Amino acid sequence: MQETIFVTGMILRQTPIGEYDRRICLLTKEKGKISAFARGARKPGNRLSAASIPFSFGNFRLYAGKNSYNVMDAEIQNYFEELRIDFEGAYYGMYFAEVADYYARENNDERELLKLLYQSLRALCAPALPNPLVKCIFELKAIAVNGEYPGPPHDRPLKEATLYSLHYIASSSVEKLYTFSVTEEVLEELVSVADQYRKRFMDREFKSLEILKTLC
Repeated sequence: MQETIFVTGMILRQTPIGEYDRRICLLTKEKGKISAFARGARKPGNRLSAASIPFSFGNFRLYAGKNSYNVMDAEIQNYFEELRIDFEGAYYGMYFAEVADYYARENNDERELLKLLYQSLRALCAPALPNPLVKCIFELKAIAVNGEYPGPPHDRPLKEATLYSLHYIASSSVEKLYTFSVTEEVLEELVSVADQYRKRFMDREFKSLEILKTLC
């Protein structure tokens, strides 16, 4: 008998399979990062069409086959539609999803990473928050969630406001991350630190980040 499971999560990426299907990568609270097939999701009008594209967050009902999960149903709570009509914002979101994909593992407790991704996409949709600030907060907090954050760098002097911001990002809850703004000078230092730590702790190139560099 097939095992049915219920998970809450967000789709990180999707790949077309065959003529009508999709394979999705799903970051979940219960199972960490998993892959699943959405049968018929590319057929016009299929009930899984909108529920099997990146950024879709909600509850998914899956059944576990011998070699893979299959999506039976989905109740999407947030599609992040603002990002789908914002070309630059969409690439920031895709970059965040790539980083989450890089860090997440199957059967790991990835609740903090999922919360970070969700709150960061919400921050991208907030006009008052500049995307470069959201990006460096996300990068630094992702490193901290993964247990690798080394504290502020000691190879250069930083402004007091930058040091405070770094401490706040590393120590605050995900829900309170995106509640501050900084001056242009502090943002420049934060971006520099985030770039330094990304290159140090994330040993891969991110396609969406390369595209972002051509847009910004």
